[in-house]
Amino acid sequence: MNTHAFSFHGAALVALPSGALFWPEERLLVVSDLHLGKSARLSAVGGAQLPPYEGRDTLQRLERDIEATGARRVICLGDSFDAPEIESALPEEERLWITRLQAGRDWTWIEGNHDPGPVALGGAHREAVVLGPLTFRHVAGETPGEVSGHYHPKARLALRGRSLSRPCFLVDATRLILPAFGSYTGGLCCSRAPLAGLMGDGAQAILTGARVVAIPMPR
Repeated sequence: MNTHAFSFHGAALVALPSGALFWPEERLLVVSDLHLGKSARLSAVGGAQLPPYEGRDTLQRLERDIEATGARRVICLGDSFDAPEIESALPEEERLWITRLQAGRDWTWIEGNHDPGPVALGGAHREAVVLGPLTFRHVAGETPGEVSGHYHPKARLALRGRSLSRPCFLVDATRLILPAFGSYTGGLCCSRAPLAGLMGDGAQAILTGARVVAIPMPR
């Protein structure tokens, strides 16, 4: 598999091309910002129309990563759903799909700013999870060894006279920020505030996609 292995606060981690993070020692798969139900929410408020299959696409990629890694634990780092209680508006196919993915696995939903309360699906619901040297939460703070999401980071590069933007992980000595996993979620360039000021000197961007590669974080 096209991956990038790296160490963060003593944990041997693997960045996957999808934007998921795998911790082999814990058999743990971590994803952030699925934003399930986004097309339903936008349709309800008369907003921009997204393809109705965006949820299925997200779940299909998640299932592939679970199967490829053999993960027995899953942590979703918040904003798993695009609005409070939107999970009830998901198609039955998607709700059953989530239930099937949860079966036999330790599954945790971290609270996000889009989904601040418990959802009507299985799994544990937590504000944060501490596992060994790492702390998992939605929004980055100041805790060493913190793994978070929220900002949907992207890196913009100049390549052969063209500008290329790719979702990326951001990692420095204190924190690791995951890209958004959900389809059609957009992103924030890592050279812009607050990411530019949040990440310390020596930060790296791990680009996702066809080739997973770590580069100095563009400033």
